Parts: sequence; structure tokens; C-alpha cells
Amino acid sequence: MLRWICLVLVLVMGCSCERKSTEPTCQRQEGGFGPDGTSKVALKPWVTGLEVPWGLGFVSKTEVLVTERPGRVRLIKDGKLMDKVVLTVQDTSGGEGGLLGLALHPSFSKNRFFYLYYTLNKDGKTINRVHRYKLSPDSTNATDDKIILDDIPAARFHNGGRLRFGPDGMLYIGTGDARQPSLAQDKDSLAGKILRVTPEGDIPADNPWSGKAAYIIGIRNTQGFDWLDSKTMVVTDHGPSGEMVGRRDHDEVHIAKAGENLGWPNIYACESSEGLLSPLLTWAKAVPPGGAALYTGTRFPDWQGNLLIGALGAKHLHRVVFDAQRKLSKHEVYFLGDAPSGHGRLREVMMGPDGELYVTTSNCDGRGNCPKDKDHILRLTSK
Repeated sequence: MLRWICLVLVLVMGCSCERKSTEPTCQRQEGGFGPDGTSKVALKPWVTGLEVPWGLGFVSKTEVLVTERPGRVRLIKDGKLMDKVVLTVQDTSGGEGGLLGLALHPSFSKNRFFYLYYTLNKDGKTINRVHRYKLSPDSTNATDDKIILDDIPAARFHNGGRLRFGPDGMLYIGTGDARQPSLAQDKDSLAGKILRVTPEGDIPADNPWSGKAAYIIGIRNTQGFDWLDSKTMVVTDHGPSGEMVGRRDHDEVHIAKAGENLGWPNIYACESSEGLLSPLLTWAKAVPPGGAALYTGTRFPDWQGNLLIGALGAKHLHRVVFDAQRKLSKHEVYFLGDAPSGHGRLREVMMGPDGELYVTTSNCDGRGNCPKDKDHILRLTSK
């Protein structure tokens, strides 16, 4: 009742519905995106000529699979993009849909299985699907294996799409709310969640809600997550863009465990409510976050354990540092803007088997400045 009264006040008097937080660990970045970073780092092009690269899969130290959102899986060999397309999937490109996440099976070296998340038209309805394929021994083509999870709600926006295998060998799937916020709180729906299934697509017996794929709920549109330990995840989420009266911006960084509720659409920003998890960090201005990874390399020892986030609209690489209690210590901005100072829209962020950090650009997705050599895969190096 109080929320409806508040929404009326917003419409009639222009009041704000944002409540003062009682959660002391939530930090709201008011101006800009954060302080400039001081580490001596650079992002240098590694591969060019891609069209909206979304997911990476390191087959070996010399071979990498990459998805392009229009529906192609490409192979990079010895740092060179191969002309031959490995696989073309039936996708529904448009908006934020298309061919999105990619993950390799934990036993990939033995079975050659890899997983894709893509949008398609099924029986006249647009859905998202997780599908498993088998890569040929020479990595030049792939064959269909099985559908792992189907009928994930889809829309022009808020499709999620990130795939990661966790330390437990389970497949984790980030989904969006498909522009239906209430689905994020519905444990029976596959939308607005981090889902957890076995490599075969079954529901693990130890999922927090028996018989359900839902693992973490209350998510608007996550494209990035990683693990602080085997039971603790760090999750980024997109804040609202006006679909609920009085709410805009406020992308989020959370630390969450199995069965927790990140609150969308019941709370946002630094609001708090019993049983709902407030973020550690939120921005008053839209970022929004793309892929995210914990830095585990040795090139930059001071960065070990830090979360690195690709920023799309804000066009930068964001570094988040946690203290010993896993609270926010500091956060900072690197490579802000378009060339020459930055690299524009940054999408995927992923550690490679060589201990290096890889970042993809998303400048050819219709929202950035697409250069002549199209989108890039960048590698983090010293200045």
C-alpha cells in the first residue's frame, strides 16, 4: 500500500520513492563512475575483425572460440581469426538477443563439449536456449549434441546470456527478466535469475529450491558473475531504465550465496528490506556492466582477487577491490571513453589459461562507434 501511495506522489508531485538505506555496506557512487585508476596498465588489441563478440572459450593456449552475436562461432588460432566459421546457429538477432554466452565443459579436453546461449524463434515465440555442441578434433567445425535448457523467457531487452561453469562443475546461467520484472521473484520462472544445472541439464539435488533451476533470484539482467570461493559469488546486475516509475540507473555489484534474493523489482539502488540483499556498490549514473571476472593472474599482483567489469554505456574497465571481510574497499576507472584514451564499449571480461585478462569490445552493436577493423579482443598488459 505504501509503495502505491509513493508512486502516486511521484506522478502528481514529482517526489522520489527512494528509501534511505539501513544497510551500511552499500556505497552509492554519486558523480561519474568512480576515481581514475592509478595502476600502470594498458589494454592492447589482440584480435580484430569481429562483429559483437560476446563469449570466449579457451580451447587451449593457442585456440580460442568466440561467439558473434549475429549467430557465428569463430576460431582464433595462434592469435589470428580464422576465416572459416566453426558453427552458425539459428538465432533471432535484434535488440539484445542473438548468440550470446559460451562455456566449455569441465572435461572439454576429453569430450570436446561446449555450450551456447542464444535467442531464437520457436513455434512463433521468441525464447532463449542453452544448447550443447561437440567441437571437432581440429576445432574447425561443430556438431549438434543436445538442448540443455529451453524456453528461457526472452524479449528485445533483458536476455542475460552469460554462461560459466562453477568450481563445483555445475553450469551457471545468467538470465534477464525479459522485461517482466515480476518474473525475477517467481522461483518457477527461468527469467531474472542465476540458474544452476548439471552439465547434462538436470536439476542438482542440492539446489536451494528443490526441483528448480533457480540458484539466485531477484535479478534484472545479469551479464557478469564469478566466484570468490566455492560457495560465494560476486554478481553484477543492470539497474532500471524507467520501466518502473521513478527508477533509473543504479547498476549493482553484489556478493551472494545460494538461495539469496537480490531484490529486483522490490528494491533497487541502496534500498534494503528484510530477506532481500542490498548491493555493495551502485552507481547513480548508468554503467551498465557487461562481463565480469576476478583477476587471478600474476602480471599485476596488487590486482589479485579484484573484480574487473566491462562497462558498456560508460565505456571503461572497472576495478572493484574487496577488503578482508569482503566489503567494498575501493573502486576505480580505467580506459574511459572512445579511442584514443579508451576502447569504447567493453563486453566480455575473462581470465585465460595463460594467466592473462582478455576483454572484448562491443562497438558494432548499434550503440557504439564501429571502427573499420570492427570489434576487438583486447589483452591487459603493462604500460
